[in-house]
Amino acid sequence: MTEQPNLHSAAHMRVLAHPTRLKLLALLREHGPQTAAHLARYVDEAPGSLSYHLRKLAGASFIEEAPELGTDARQRWWRATHATTAWDTTAFARDPEKLTAQKDMYRALGQAYAQRLSDYIDSTAELPDEWLEAGFTSDRSLRLTPGQLREMGAELEALQQRWLAASAANRASATSDTGTASDTGTGTASDTNGISDTSIEAAEVFFLVQGYKQP
Repeated sequence: MTEQPNLHSAAHMRVLAHPTRLKLLALLREHGPQTAAHLARYVDEAPGSLSYHLRKLAGASFIEEAPELGTDARQRWWRATHATTAWDTTAFARDPEKLTAQKDMYRALGQAYAQRLSDYIDSTAELPDEWLEAGFTSDRSLRLTPGQLREMGAELEALQQRWLAASAANRASATSDTGTASDTGTGTASDTNGISDTSIEAAEVFFLVQGYKQP
């Protein structure tokens, strides 16, 4: 299922092309609504600084306030407005202003992806054997037509949807087991055939897919 574009403005893309804002948006999507104080547990910046970045994201419609969650007037809760960020890469590439913003966005994303891998590498000494054996990285150089690349992307998207469903089931299991939403996403894992994997609890897993013509 191809995501419908929800990002159309070069100005809004420039707002998001910032390491702290990318991380804040990812955290809101992973953990659900949060306050700046909650997010400060994951981002090494003061809540006041995070509040500034959250307001910038809200101004570009990436997030919105969730006032119904606050218990007093001093709390400002925020939630993501979309599960993913999608834009028309061809339209952005054909407009000079949008192309510049898209280049900055891709570079910011590349840095964010590299940081995730670096954090994983630094954590490997503490990880259980099960997680080390399950993790993987892979890259290939293929010779394909545009149609074949598009078909491969559609197949990978279908595969991703399957495991998004498994992830949702694990989150639901964690919520039902504890009675509250889990910050870490832990819970008894269940595969797509409904068979529980009780060997180890589910946790947040980063999955990245890319495919593009080499220069």
